[in-house]
Amino acid sequence: MSEPNDSDQDGQPAAGFVNLDDALDLLAHGELSVRGLLAGSSNYTFLADVRSERCQGLAIYKPRQGETPLWDFPPGTLCQRELAAYLVSQALGWALVPPTLIRVGPYGQGAVQLFVDADFDQHYFTFRDEPALQPALQRIAAFDLVINNADRKAGHVLLGQEERIWAIDHGVCFHVQPKLRTVIWEFAGQQLPIDLIIDLAGLRAQLEQGCELHERLAGLLSAAELAALARRTELTLNAGVFPDPDPQRRSYPWPLV
Repeated sequence: MSEPNDSDQDGQPAAGFVNLDDALDLLAHGELSVRGLLAGSSNYTFLADVRSERCQGLAIYKPRQGETPLWDFPPGTLCQRELAAYLVSQALGWALVPPTLIRVGPYGQGAVQLFVDADFDQHYFTFRDEPALQPALQRIAAFDLVINNADRKAGHVLLGQEERIWAIDHGVCFHVQPKLRTVIWEFAGQQLPIDLIIDLAGLRAQLEQGCELHERLAGLLSAAELAALARRTELTLNAGVFPDPDPQRRSYPWPLV
């Protein structure tokens, strides 16, 4: 990608760009051309080139019409959940999700996300014990709690440049019913770090009606899903700990990677 610049995990996501605005501008207005279909995806997921007069890069393009119908999620909403997850990650200040938006591409409207330059031979199970990565992995665990992620596979946690952690694939999140399925249970029973509590409290405030985040999410999620997001955030703050797996339901995704 042009105009490279690395940022730390706590800053705004650069993902190879000087700033977030440049990345989002490229995704929104750049010419999008599909390279090919990514193998192994349950929905149609394309690797695409995206170019503007100023810069160029790679993106992941998930058209709405390529979404596989699911019995428990409304049809045609997976791309909206991808964007909602990005907005929540940004609101928390955690910058876990690569820059994401919804736009029209070669196969119609869909989610477009900046491609992350990562070591794809690695995944959560290969680096979960690295001490330096524990804060970022705890953030992902807390993030999945509040967005009710039904599919946190090990391969959905990427190790990028300078050991930066990224979280991808959030199409099956925000359901009103408990659906948390994740491989990240190492923190179960541990206290939430104080910095995570502060950030979650900030998210709670932004989810109040009239706030910009609430209004943006209201265009992507149902009223019941948005209320459930606020309720899960409150419950996580009140509990103050990472939960144990629920013995009454399946708590792991399949496949695990």
